[in-house]
Amino acid sequence: MSLLNITGQARHTYDAIVIGSGISGGWAAKELCEKGLETLVLERGRMVRHVDDYPTMHADPWDLPGAGALTAQQAREQHIQRRTGFVDATNAHFFVNDVLHPYTEVQRFDWIRGYQVGGRSLTWGRQCYRWSDLDFAANAREGIAVDWPLRYADVAPWYDYVERFVGVSGEKLGLAHLPDGQFLKPMELNCLERHARERIEQAFPGRHLTIGRVAHLTEPINGRGVCQSRNRCGRGCPYGAYFSSNAVTLPAAEATGRMTLRPDAIATTILYDEETGRATGVRVIDAATKQVTEYFARVIFCNASTVATTALLLNSTSDRFPSGMGNDSGELGHNMMDHHYFVGAMGSYDGFDDEYYKGRRPNGAYIPRYRNLGDRRDGNFLRGYGYQGGAGRGSWGDGVNAPGFGAAFKDGLFQPGGWSMMLNGFGEVLPNHDNRMYLNHDVTDQWGQPTVAFDCTFGENELAMRKQMLTDAVEMLEAAGVRDILTFDYIGGMGKGIHEMGTARMGRDPKTSVLNANNQLHGVPNVFVTDGACMTSSSCVNPSITYMALTARACAFAVDQMTKGNL
Repeated sequence: MSLLNITGQARHTYDAIVIGSGISGGWAAKELCEKGLETLVLERGRMVRHVDDYPTMHADPWDLPGAGALTAQQAREQHIQRRTGFVDATNAHFFVNDVLHPYTEVQRFDWIRGYQVGGRSLTWGRQCYRWSDLDFAANAREGIAVDWPLRYADVAPWYDYVERFVGVSGEKLGLAHLPDGQFLKPMELNCLERHARERIEQAFPGRHLTIGRVAHLTEPINGRGVCQSRNRCGRGCPYGAYFSSNAVTLPAAEATGRMTLRPDAIATTILYDEETGRATGVRVIDAATKQVTEYFARVIFCNASTVATTALLLNSTSDRFPSGMGNDSGELGHNMMDHHYFVGAMGSYDGFDDEYYKGRRPNGAYIPRYRNLGDRRDGNFLRGYGYQGGAGRGSWGDGVNAPGFGAAFKDGLFQPGGWSMMLNGFGEVLPNHDNRMYLNHDVTDQWGQPTVAFDCTFGENELAMRKQMLTDAVEMLEAAGVRDILTFDYIGGMGKGIHEMGTARMGRDPKTSVLNANNQLHGVPNVFVTDGACMTSSSCVNPSITYMALTARACAFAVDQMTKGNL
C-alpha cells in the first residue's frame, strides 16, 4: 500500500477523501478508486500490512507468557477494551490503550476501538445478515423515531454486489424477514447442533436453527485462501479467508494505482466554503509530529466509525453550522443505538459420545428472529431478537486443574469431554433521542482536540425483551434435551455489543434527520456518511454487511453526480 511521501512535495488535492479505513472505509476506497477517482484514505491509527503485521497469527498458547493472558499493566491500560471479554495478549495490539484515549461516561458506555489501518475489520465477528423491510419499515409502522428513506429493494442489488466480493458462506432458508444472499457453501453444523435444530423446529414451528452466515471463504475466490478452521481470526488471517479491509478491499483499491493511504492522520475538521455551500477538504493532525495539514477534494466520505465520524462532524463548525456540520435538525449525536446481548442459557447433553468434529470452526449456530413478525405482536415489547451460539465438546484443557496422577489420568486427558450447548440472544435497541454522545471541550486529548462524552442507556423495551430472550433460550435447550441448564443475563453498558450506530441518521426530512436517502448530508451534498452513524434503526442482526452495501451504493451515486457536474 502506498504511503504519502511526506519528505518530498506532498500532494494536497484529490478527487475524493475517505476518512477511515475499516469495514466501510475500505469499501469506499475500493469503489471510488475503481471508478476512476484519485482517492486519499486518511487513517488516524498506525499502519498494519496484511500478513506482515499479524505478529500472533500462528502463536500457540505455550508460545505466549501466561498462555496469552493480559499482564496486569495491559489490563490497566485496556480496562475498557477488555469489558468485552474478547481481548487478550493475542489481539490486544489491535485495540486502543484506554489510558491514552480517554472519554467520559455520564452513563456507562463501552467504546471498543481499534486505531490502525483496517480498524475493527481485523477483529469483527464476521456475521453477515441482510436486513428486510421488516427492519427498514419498522419505525414507520410503529411510529418510532423517523422513517428510513429507503427500503429493501433499494439495497438488495448492493447486498448482492458486496456479498459476491466479500465471500459469505451460509445456508438459504427462504425467510422473508432474513433474506437469503449470494452464499458460498455453508460450514457444517455438528451432531448436537443438528439434533437441536430438529428438536427445536419440531417443538416450536417457525423457529429455525442454521449455521451462521459468515464472511469466511469456504471456496476460493479472487486469489484468497479458504478458512483453515483455526479460530484465530481476531489476530489477523494470513490466508485472507475472512474479510478484512487489509486483505480484501484496500488491496483492490491499491491495485488501481489511484489510492494514497496515509496512516497516523487524525482528521479534526471538515473544511467548509460558505459561498458554495460545499465542503472543500479535511484538516489533519499528524499523530506523531502533531503537524497540521489540509487536504482538498470534491467529495468526502466519512467512514471513521459511528462515534468518530459524529465527533468529526460536531467539531466541524462554521457560521453556517455553529453546532456541527450538517446539524440543521439538531439530531447529530443523538439516537445512539447498539445491540443488547449476553442473555441466554447453557447446559450439558448426554449422548453422541462416539462423535466429534473437525478443526476449530470460527462460526456458530444461529436462530433468526421469530417474534413480532409483520403485524403479529408477541409479548410486551416491540421488535425482536435472534440467538447466536452453538455446541461443542470439552477438550484436554478440562484437565488443567483436575486432581489426579498416573498413567490412567494422563491417558484420560486425551479423551474428549462431554457435550454442551449455549444460546446467546441478540436484541434490537430502539432509537431514542435522549441516548446521545457529545463533545467534551473541558477534557482534551493529547492532540488538543475535545474528547467524547456518552449519556446513553437501555430502555424499558430492551429490558422487557431480555426477560423473554432468557425464557426462550431455556425452553429451546430443554426441547433439545439439554440438562443442568444455567442462565445468564449481563447487559453491561451500551456499546458492549460493539455495534454502536445512529447519531447521524438517514431520513426523509432535513428537519428531523442528518442524511438523505443517498447518505449525503442534507445541508452539504458533497459529504457522505456510510458507516454506522447513518443508521436510523438497529434491527437485531449484525450490521456490517449493511454498511458495506450502503457504502457501495453511495459511491456509485456520488461518482454519477460528479460525472454530471452536480458535485
